[in-house]
Amino acid sequence: MNTSGMSATEKRVHVVQGDHCVSSDPDVVLTTVLGSCVALCLTDRVAGVGGMNHFLLPDGEVDGTAASRRYGAYAMEVLINDVLKAGGRRERLEAKLFGGGRMFDSLSDVGAANAAFAERFMADEGIPVLGGSLGGFGGRRLHYWPVSGRARQRAVMDVAAVPLPKITLPPVAAGDLELF
Repeated sequence: MNTSGMSATEKRVHVVQGDHCVSSDPDVVLTTVLGSCVALCLTDRVAGVGGMNHFLLPDGEVDGTAASRRYGAYAMEVLINDVLKAGGRRERLEAKLFGGGRMFDSLSDVGAANAAFAERFMADEGIPVLGGSLGGFGGRRLHYWPVSGRARQRAVMDVAAVPLPKITLPPVAAGDLELF
C-alpha cells in the first residue's frame, strides 16, 4: 500500500456526472468528486459485484436521451439493473449514499433535494442503506471498491474560502513597466 491508501495493483476508474460503472474485478476502485451531486454505491458481496453512479439532479424527463443520464431516477435504475445483470441478487444488495452537499448559499438547496431523493428511492426499492455521507457543506472525493463494498471519502476544500496572506506591492511610477 502506498500513502494514498491504494495498492499498486488497483485500477482507478473515474465516474463522471451522468455516468455509472459496474465491476466484478477486485482490483478496481471507482472514484468520483461530489458537490451537490449524489453517488449511489451498490454491492452484492456474495456475488462479488458492485458499482457506482453519479447524478446531478433528482428528477427530470427520462426519455432515453443522453440528457436523461443526469437525473437520479435514470441513474438509479440503470445501476441497479446493471449490477443484477452482472450476477448480483436484489435481496443481497447493499447501498451507501454520498454527496448532496450544500455548495452555495441560495434559495434552493439542490444537494438536499438529491439526498432526499436518493434515500426515498432506496427505501422504495427495499435496498438497505448501510452507510455513506449525505448533506453538509462543500464537496467530497470518494473512492469505492465495488467488490467488497468498502468506501472512503475525503473532504474537498474550497480554495476560495482559504484566506490568503495580504501582499503589499510598491507603487508603480509613471512610465515604469510592470511584469506579472
